[in-house]
Amino acid sequence: MRKTGALEKLGKNEIKPEVLAREVVRNSALLPEILKGISSPKARVKFGCAKILSIVSENKPEILYPEFEFFVGLLDCGNNIIKWNAMDVLANLTKVDTKNRFESIFQRYYGFLEDEVMITAGHVVDNSGAIAGAKPHLTRRITAELLKVERIPRNQECKNILLGKAITAFGMFFDQIQNKDDVISFVKRQLSNTRNATKAKADRFLIKRREQEVT
Repeated sequence: MRKTGALEKLGKNEIKPEVLAREVVRNSALLPEILKGISSPKARVKFGCAKILSIVSENKPEILYPEFEFFVGLLDCGNNIIKWNAMDVLANLTKVDTKNRFESIFQRYYGFLEDEVMITAGHVVDNSGAIAGAKPHLTRRITAELLKVERIPRNQECKNILLGKAITAFGMFFDQIQNKDDVISFVKRQLSNTRNATKAKADRFLIKRREQEVT
């Protein structure tokens, strides 16, 4: 595919983001055009490029790692969809973060837990398992941040959703956590959560832990 034709095809819906993402993985020469597309005034191009970059970060993060600061800059984007995609990309890039760049933005990234938009906070929680898996040395800090979800002022139903997400995240890296008692206590408190889905997650989490102790 001609590099200069990628965005045109995307804008005309002549090619799906998933297909173009595979093209980028095979031919990284297309990447500058996709990065440029993030600032396009055309919604189909802008959001299509964001999706492409997210897919590429999942499948071949090393292609995007040199552009780490580009995605950090998108955290200040006024468009939430672009911001959320950037957050996901940065989490995926931790798998190849040989220069420990994520550590320099850790507090900024986890500061989004207090964002008034619940979905923004949700992206932080949802990405925490992958980040902890890629960077075990950050487990203590990540755990401490996720435990704060319970105390951050927020609409109760939104908080309940985030509490459920936190339980799922803890389950992904529980074996790495040193002070497991704090997490267990956190999860036990959610057994009385008013959101059934969160209560069920807490119950399953604790059952799994008990089964592991027996075996």
